[in-house]
Amino acid sequence: MVWLGVDLGEARVGLALSDPELTFAHPIGNITVHGNAMDAIEDVIDIIEREQVGRVIVGVPLLLSGKHGGSAHKAQHWMRELMSRLLEYKHTGQIKLDDVPIVELQDERLTTVTAHRQLSDTLISTRDHRSMVDQQSAVLILQSALDARQAGAMSNNDAG
Repeated sequence: MVWLGVDLGEARVGLALSDPELTFAHPIGNITVHGNAMDAIEDVIDIIEREQVGRVIVGVPLLLSGKHGGSAHKAQHWMRELMSRLLEYKHTGQIKLDDVPIVELQDERLTTVTAHRQLSDTLISTRDHRSMVDQQSAVLILQSALDARQAGAMSNNDAG
């Protein structure tokens, strides 16, 4: 089983996958959406089916105060639409999945800033950032969820 990280952008939706051990996230590319992230849902469903994704982590851009703004509401709407289509397609046999993946939101405040910084640290020119920043943000979103899972597993092991 692998997890999929999704960074919703106005021009592109960035994507990242985990390794099967759920330890590391790596970029797998972008889907061009031209201002409407809903256009990416079918492509994301194709990836979920092909990779047998068990969990989808969608970045939600909360305001710095932690409140939901317009972009956060769009992410919630996108997540609900993805879940709805996955359930419908599974029920009608349009996709072949053992189980419909869990879809959840992950706070993504400042991931774009961090992604730009990481790309600069690797000496990638600023001009080339645009095509890479969304998938790097997806890596950060997914890695954060994987790290939280690992920390929870460690806490549970310590309690036992």
